Amino acid sequence: QVRLVESGGGSVQAGGSLRLSCAARGIITSVFNPDTVAWHRQAPGKERELIASITGGRSTSYSESVKGRFTISRDNSRKTVYLQMDSLKPEDTGVYYCNLEQTNKWGQGTQVTVAA
Repeated sequence: QVRLVESGGGSVQAGGSLRLSCAARGIITSVFNPDTVAWHRQAPGKERELIASITGGRSTSYSESVKGRFTISRDNSRKTVYLQMDSLKPEDTGVYYCNLEQTNKWGQGTQVTVAA
């Protein structure tokens, strides 16, 4: 059974950094490698939003709210996708989820809290 396991969340002061990881379990390389992986964020009281994605060919895209501060990358040998988050702001607070798009799997989410 395919599972996505997120980790790396926590509490940080504004201006700080965190790196989130999304590890895919129970999936073969030939299915994981070409699939697009996306990070979504759900802030308190708001709808879930797409903030970053990376294709199998390593093309990346970002929402305007995180562009220039967040970097998405993938290590196919580890079946893991990372989200490096720098210059964090209080408005980055929320639960972060990863999603394997074509396989249509979601992780359980990891909490990020940024204090002013």
